This record gives sequence, C-alpha cells and structure tokens, in this order.
Amino acid sequence: MDILESRVDTNSDQFKRNAEAMEKKVAQMRDELRKAQDDRSPKAYERHVSQGKLPVRERLSQLLDRDSPFLEIGALAAWKMYDERVHGAGVVGGIGIVEGREVMINANDAMIKGGTIYPMGVKKSLRLQEIAMQNRLPCINLIDSGGAYLPLQSEVFPDAQHGGRVFYNQAWMSKMGIPQVTAVMGLCTAGGAYIPAMSDYVVHVKKTGAVFLGGPPLVRAATGEVVTAEELGGAETHCAISGVSDFMAENDTEAIRLIRQIVSRLPASKKFPLPTKPPKAPLYDPKELYGIVPDRLSVPYDCRELIARVVDGSEFLEFKPMYGSTLVCGWAYIHGYPVGILANNGVLFPDSARKGTQFIQLCSRDKVPLVFLQNINGFIIGSKYEKEGITKEGHKMVAAVSVAEVPKITMVVGGSFGAGNYAMCGRAYSPRFLWMWPNAQISVMGGEQAADVLISVKQDQLARSGEELMTPEQVEMIRQATIETSEEESNAYFSTSRMWDDGLVDPARTREVLALSLAAALNADIPDYTGFGVFRM
Repeated sequence: MDILESRVDTNSDQFKRNAEAMEKKVAQMRDELRKAQDDRSPKAYERHVSQGKLPVRERLSQLLDRDSPFLEIGALAAWKMYDERVHGAGVVGGIGIVEGREVMINANDAMIKGGTIYPMGVKKSLRLQEIAMQNRLPCINLIDSGGAYLPLQSEVFPDAQHGGRVFYNQAWMSKMGIPQVTAVMGLCTAGGAYIPAMSDYVVHVKKTGAVFLGGPPLVRAATGEVVTAEELGGAETHCAISGVSDFMAENDTEAIRLIRQIVSRLPASKKFPLPTKPPKAPLYDPKELYGIVPDRLSVPYDCRELIARVVDGSEFLEFKPMYGSTLVCGWAYIHGYPVGILANNGVLFPDSARKGTQFIQLCSRDKVPLVFLQNINGFIIGSKYEKEGITKEGHKMVAAVSVAEVPKITMVVGGSFGAGNYAMCGRAYSPRFLWMWPNAQISVMGGEQAADVLISVKQDQLARSGEELMTPEQVEMIRQATIETSEEESNAYFSTSRMWDDGLVDPARTREVLALSLAAALNADIPDYTGFGVFRM
C-alpha cells in the first residue's frame, strides 16, 4: 500500500490554535466523564456499602480481566437531563473481557436513585442488547434496581421500545444462542424480576439480592400477608425452593467469582476469520489530530491527514483518487484488521456519491468492514446538480449503506448534517457502533443555514398574504434565536445525552476505539454477498 505523506506544519500558528481549541474540548469531556463516574452523594454511598455491597465500578473491576480494556457505551447518557444527577442514565454498560472473551455488561448503579430505571436507562439497556445481538456477545447483567421510576412510568412502560422490549430481546437472544448470565445483587422487582428469570444462569447474593413480582408492601396491601423481602424473594427462596436462581453467593465478590467461572465454561467464541496482519503504529502521532482539525467546522482540511494518524503504518490504498474528490475511499488496516474507509472532503457531488456506492459494493462483496469518518454538510444542491442526477446518485449511496451486511462503524469527526448523515451511515443505518468527537455537531442543517431558510419562508408567507415584511430587527431576532437553539441542540453533548451515538471519543483515541469496535464486531459472522436492491439508473 502507499504511505500517506503528511503535509501538516505542526509548528504553524494555525496548528497550535487548533490544538489549543481541541485540548479545551477534550478537557471538558474528561471532566464530564469524571463527574458521571464519581458524582455520588455521601449518603447514597454510605447506605450502599453499609449493606455489604460493592460500588458498581468496583464490581466491574473485579469482573473484568486484569489490565484489559473496557469499551464503555453511553457514558454520558442522560447528561443534564432529569435533575442532572442521573449519570449515565443510572446504568454502566459496555464491552469488556471476562475470562479471555468479549462480553456485554449491563450494570445498575444503585447509588443513583436506588438504581431505579429512568426512560433513558431503558433506551441505554436496549442499545446494549442491540449491540450484543448484532455482534453475538454474551451478556452479563449485574442487577441492583428498585424498578421503574414511577413518576415517569408512561415513558418507561407501555410502548414498543419501552421496558417490555428488554424481555422480548432476552427471549430472542436465548433463541439465537447468545448466553445470558445475571447476578441478583440487590432488588430485582416487578417486571425486572423477568431479567433473571429469562437468563440462562442466575447468581443470587444472600441478604442483599431479592427477586419478586411484588414487594412486601404490595403483597401486604393486596393479600394481607406480612413477609420480609428475604422470605419473599431472597437467595434461599429462589435457590432452594422456586428454582429461579441457580447459584447462591455470600457476597458480591463471591457472585463475581461465580460469574467468571460460568463464563469460563461457555462454548468457545468463533471470530469471523478476516485476513488480519500484525499491527503497526501510524507514522504520525495521533495526538496531532488536535492541531489538524479546525475549531470551526466550516473550515476545510484534508481528511487524509486524519487517516494517516489512524491506520496501520499510515498505509492507505486509495480508490479512484482522481474521481469524486470530495469523498475519499480506500483500504487500510487498523490494529491489523482490514477495513474500507470512507471519509469526507466536502459536500457530496454526483461523482463522489457514485464512487462511494461502488466502493461499498466492493467491500461488501469482499467481506471487508466499513469505517465511516463523517464530516459532512450534505449533498450539493441546485438546478445544475439536480439535472446531473444528484438525487439519483444520492439514493444509490444511501441504498448501498442501508443494505451492506459487513460490519459498519461510524466516527463523527465534525459535522453530520442533512442527508449526508444518511449516506455516511448515521444512526438510522445500523452501524455496529457510532462514536463522536467532542467537537462534532449533528442536525438537519447548520444554525446559520436554518435561520436563513426560516427567515426566507416567513418573508415569502408575509408577501403572499400582502402583509408588511419583517423589519431588520425582527429578522435579526429570529436569526439569533434560531442559531442559539441550533447550537444547543446540535452539539455533541446533546447527542450523546440522548444516545444518538455510543459515546464521545478523544480524537487521539480514535484508532483504539475503532480497533475495539472491530474486534467486537467479528464475534458475528459476515453473511455471504447477496447484492443490492434496484439502483435507479
């Protein structure tokens, strides 16, 4: 493969300004991640540990193999939502290594509202299950939850993508042969009782773990029976009498030891046999990405400079380098895994969309995973390009992205606007993983463009009705309000809070996160090439 030669002057004033701006964004991201991980009230902490329970991060530490990576999903879910204290939506989840194999972990954080389930907690749990099902990852559930947060029950319970979907997915995972191991480490009540009941293996902690459809207060109110939580649904009840649970543990540490033993005897995982190579570090420091990417999304830069700091040996075989120049496509390796990369160098024109479609077809036929480095304002517009078939060519690329059955991984490194989000494998196109840099933005269009459109439409409406047009002051008021709303709702934190992505990534860790995502994706087979639908010619 050709080696990408960097043309960046790392001593230039512009590089230093860019780096300073990105360092500030990364520092803010780290502060928010630390807060999400550590911001717990002393009262909640004392109550938790007084019951003999381990904090959720300590449970993870004991569960995961020593010095192994943990690819956390949705670390900033529910950021600034609710009362701004439901960090991570009350759930810690992600892909880790247990007994040498990749697993999906879903753990309640009982120091946040007693582990009660908020709407975003449901959405996060469903996303964790989706990743496990797409990538055939065994699931480990560490349950310590008071059940649904009742004041928001209408957003948790009845709809298709609410709490009931968790158990539906469990049934499908069982049918698919995906192992599920659940540890009952605290309350597991009402509908949540079905999580262990629908798992393959259940470890139950004495005294702290309890499984029941209705707790002691509800039983007393409904039947008059007076019973303790331990008598109703404790470890001895379910291990010795009901048979809901399979193993009894004296404490959290023993429960985790039992989980590791269960995982160790699961059938060996068979990774899809891609033709890998020994990994090679890029020729250029990945941290140089801080200085390469401009602070303003409207300022262009060559995406090859990004690729050179992500791929093995900075080696890249570019496809059609003289054609469709606003979309860079080519083959490379990331930590030894072969990938096809699509990266934006401007808006998508008919030729660049056509090139992207062909490249996706080639990678699909050859079973090469696709990596999308997304920084896109959308497709080119105007009468000239409509006559050249931009809508038709855009349809082909969107269709190809939709039905490509190889693993797709998306990293939003800048803007993600309009239909460009679709063509570059946004969330609706089922990438196995979708990550964002902290500088990224996502919306139908940029704030200034949205303001111009709204003002133009309003003025046209006034003109048609014979009313007086808006004054410059009124126009400016609409412009500023629209831009402010757009900036608030399009930034990376707004996105990650609502789990439109799987998490924010330090640009310098892009290569590592992509490699971990690829490793997880290869636990599932890549189907044989089946072609595509009808392309409008």
